[in-house]
Amino acid sequence: MTPALLAIGRGELNLEAVVGALSGAAPGADGAVVTFLGLVRNHNAGRSVRYLEYEAYEPLALKAFERIASEIRERWPSARLALHHRIGRLDVGEASVAIAARSPHRGDAYAACRYAIERVKQIAPIWKREFFEGGDVWIEGATADPDDDRARAEAERAACV
Repeated sequence: MTPALLAIGRGELNLEAVVGALSGAAPGADGAVVTFLGLVRNHNAGRSVRYLEYEAYEPLALKAFERIASEIRERWPSARLALHHRIGRLDVGEASVAIAARSPHRGDAYAACRYAIERVKQIAPIWKREFFEGGDVWIEGATADPDDDRARAEAERAACV
């Protein structure tokens, strides 16, 4: 069974499965697969991080992922996207997000992959709570309106640098 292109859940992320979700193109049609694996780091803002907890409004998060994939198809028509995000408790070193972009050309695959993570941070209703020595704090969540052209342009600029 082919993994879903877009997913959110509590299970450990498998980058090979995310890449595998993009199979199906004619053999030799694509010249690049670019991946991104976001990991929980052991520090942030001068604090020693113990672990993170991610929460999401899953139905809306999946709609945001669909929107991101659609925006990528618009901007880079030959690129295809797979995006999986984890929720729940994640320890230092564990993967929180896995993204793969596949395209006939590496430039489009790189740009699509970078664009995807920038837009996830902008529009997906996913929130991160950081636990550190001495306390915890909510770190970030989506703040941009999905229809905000300026936010979308910022993500595209970051993707194309």
